Amino acid sequence: MKKFNLLIRLWLVGIVIFCSASAAPGQVQGKLKGKVADAQGNPLEKVEVTVVSVATASKRYETTTGKDGRFSQIGLQPGYYQVIVKKEGFVPRTQEVHVGIASETELDVTLVTADQAVARSLSEADKNFVKATRLYNEQKYEEALPVFEEAIGLNPDNWAYYFNLGLTCKKLNRLPEARQAFEKAVTLNPQSFSSNKELGELLAKEGDFERAADYYHRAVEINPADPDGHYNLGVCLVNLGKGEEALIQFQKTVELKPDYAEAYFQLGSLYISQNKTQEAISSLEKFLQLAPQSDKAPLARQLLDFLKK
Repeated sequence: MKKFNLLIRLWLVGIVIFCSASAAPGQVQGKLKGKVADAQGNPLEKVEVTVVSVATASKRYETTTGKDGRFSQIGLQPGYYQVIVKKEGFVPRTQEVHVGIASETELDVTLVTADQAVARSLSEADKNFVKATRLYNEQKYEEALPVFEEAIGLNPDNWAYYFNLGLTCKKLNRLPEARQAFEKAVTLNPQSFSSNKELGELLAKEGDFERAADYYHRAVEINPADPDGHYNLGVCLVNLGKGEEALIQFQKTVELKPDYAEAYFQLGSLYISQNKTQEAISSLEKFLQLAPQSDKAPLARQLLDFLKK
């Protein structure tokens, strides 16, 4: 057994396998609805509401509020979205929301007025942000980068500008700059699931598993129903030598997503290190059932042959 414990440790130490959620075609779409009001609580009519998918920025929806200040958007795939709310004479707001499967998400937004000088600056910033996002969607990342930076120069307090700048730098493989942008986004909006997740991923790729685990902890606290967050946190904990804590995260992963193949391999590996033979066999067999062509499949079969002797 010692030989196989060593084999598992050699396999696990240093691995960084990060997964991101993607909506399957068969998933039931959700709905977003909300109300926009001024600081006195009066509903605001003809407010522009833009809903942009965090996972796929090309998924973009436009709507406006009615006389009662309300808006709604149907046909949203489950996931995280940036909701950009703007009206002339008011400070724009960008919020992050999670839309669940076959669910209805509600959002209340309060807009505050801005003086003419501030309004002009924010309006120009927003125009740059929209332009940069369009360039990003067209995969013109080199062109999008300076436009995002210009938007930040005009409005340095909008967390979404930094988040999208980080995504752009990531596409350009300018990872230190991407990390700095995500750090600023998290500072401005600590409750952004996407910003915490992206920052955790980059820190882990840099080998800073301690800090990466901190941000993944925040991410799963914000959205405890996200299996990828728990899985990625588990990977960080494995690399920190915290097997017991990692085990809990992988167990949570398969509880949330029973067909999460990679998590079963990790569970099997950790159970071996704990001499829990039956649990290890069960997990590795489940892994092979779900991912028989995985590059880890030969190792899983080798481990099963040993465990069943």
